[in-house]
Amino acid sequence: MPIPFPADPASLSAALAALSQPDGAVIAAARARQGQLTKPPGSLGRLEDIALFMAGWQGRERPRLDRARAAIFAGNHGVAARGVSAFPAAVTAQMVANFAAGGAAINQLARAAGLELTVVPLDLERPTADFTQAPAMDEAECLSAMAAGAAVVEADLDLLVVGEMGIGNTTSAAALALLSFGGDAADWVGPGTGVDADGIARKVAVIREAAALHGGATSAFERLRRVGGREIAAIAGAVLRARQLRVPVLLDGFITCAAIGPLAAEAPGIVAHCLAGHCSAEPGHARLLARLGLDPLLTLSMRLGEGSGAAVAAQIVRSALAAHDGMATFAEAGVSAA
Repeated sequence: MPIPFPADPASLSAALAALSQPDGAVIAAARARQGQLTKPPGSLGRLEDIALFMAGWQGRERPRLDRARAAIFAGNHGVAARGVSAFPAAVTAQMVANFAAGGAAINQLARAAGLELTVVPLDLERPTADFTQAPAMDEAECLSAMAAGAAVVEADLDLLVVGEMGIGNTTSAAALALLSFGGDAADWVGPGTGVDADGIARKVAVIREAAALHGGATSAFERLRRVGGREIAAIAGAVLRARQLRVPVLLDGFITCAAIGPLAAEAPGIVAHCLAGHCSAEPGHARLLARLGLDPLLTLSMRLGEGSGAAVAAQIVRSALAAHDGMATFAEAGVSAA
């Protein structure tokens, strides 16, 4: 019987308390295979670790990427009216149209990495509420957004890449990071799409207002609905659903990591099926990765979003699996092992 996705806050907490684990026997078999491949032990470094990670979650000694999907979620934020972005909110829908036309960076990077591309716009004509004045979403809106994220995850996917588009969403992400992991608003704020020093000061002030209003939220769901966005809640839903279906996840930048911040604050083990694709140039991302316990595969000074950094990192995953699956063993190659 299919595992149901949480339909209410209580079942969300229950799902976070009952997370699946990787297949230890398969990991052991994959590690034994690596010990027989024609190379010195450990000589492929993190590529070997990636292969073991993928084996454990796919349940295959020789994992593969026959079907990998990049899911990009788009949403608009009421807080964008506070002058926290260098671009107007209309750009969100314009970029979704660009995705559909094949003209964005993620279109090219997904194609290069052999990823299916799915773009999910979420009520773009209806921004979330300004979270300095009220919760960004009501309960039904947040649950609907999470379910939309969960819907892109299919059991036969070998890898899920998550990304986002939403003017104002670095402000929402910084607010989520603050509510989830503490510190000061300034610890989590960066230029986002390219705001100047005055813009950064506005973002800090906005996030402090949000923290004053919503700081009492203690559950993952409440943090998501109070200061998140629809696309951010959708990412959280997709990551949780991927865990239920044992699909490994490749995270993109600051916003995608902030999306799972509330889940990780409640259930730190949620990150176990996730790889961090890269560390972006957004200042809070490195700090957020450290709090999540994730070591990024790449550091390329990227800050675009759209799942772009994770799409590039997917090629590293492909390389890891190609070596693990395609290399000959010492016995097969007739090479002396010692």
